[in-house]
Amino acid sequence: MESTVQKSDSITNLTKAVIQVMIAVKGIDKTANVGVGNNGYKGVADQEVKKIIGDAMEKNGLAIFPIGIEESCEVAEWEESYNGQAKRKQQIFVKAKTTYLLAHESGEFIQIVGYGHGIDSQDKAPGKATTYALKYALLYTFMVATGKIDDADSTHSDDIPVAANQRRSSAPANTATAPFPSDNRQMTTLEMAMYDISKAKTLADLKTIWENYQSIQDDSEFKREVNRAKAKLTPST
Repeated sequence: MESTVQKSDSITNLTKAVIQVMIAVKGIDKTANVGVGNNGYKGVADQEVKKIIGDAMEKNGLAIFPIGIEESCEVAEWEESYNGQAKRKQQIFVKAKTTYLLAHESGEFIQIVGYGHGIDSQDKAPGKATTYALKYALLYTFMVATGKIDDADSTHSDDIPVAANQRRSSAPANTATAPFPSDNRQMTTLEMAMYDISKAKTLADLKTIWENYQSIQDDSEFKREVNRAKAKLTPST
């Protein structure tokens, strides 16, 4: 099948520059604290990614331009009671797939793609989604390791056992009434995973979710929800 990626006729100089950035940036530590309590985790700060990778790109004649975006938006609305009075709440959840042009000073270029999602009660969800998209596009393009390196292939969703008493269970997962956090904070990775699991319609969807959330594959709550969803989606025999 013919590739749909747009690029210049030659990318020799661009490839050499990308390799030089890979040599210069071997890894970025996870220094940002995201979320609190059991849902908290260490993340890579956006400003660190832009500064460290951006400096290496500048030295090697590389620039990046956003040239296209595909987005979807969902709004959750509900009421919460405060001192006996109902208060209307909302959360806006945005997914963004952004296309970038990675260009070299020689005139060579190639398109790359980033994916991100963000949540906010007001108007910041699109900015959060596109920030994540750029951050991970840079990390993946230049193969930059972040924090502890885990082997994503060491455990697969097919290898997670489904308990016998779960295979035919039709009981719903223990999820909150509102799919998003009720406060004005950024959704944690675990919360985003739970939301995506709740939307899974096939076992293939579930496998994709498992592979997309490598950083929390050891989390017991994440494994439990994957198990429950897998049990509901597994045909009875």
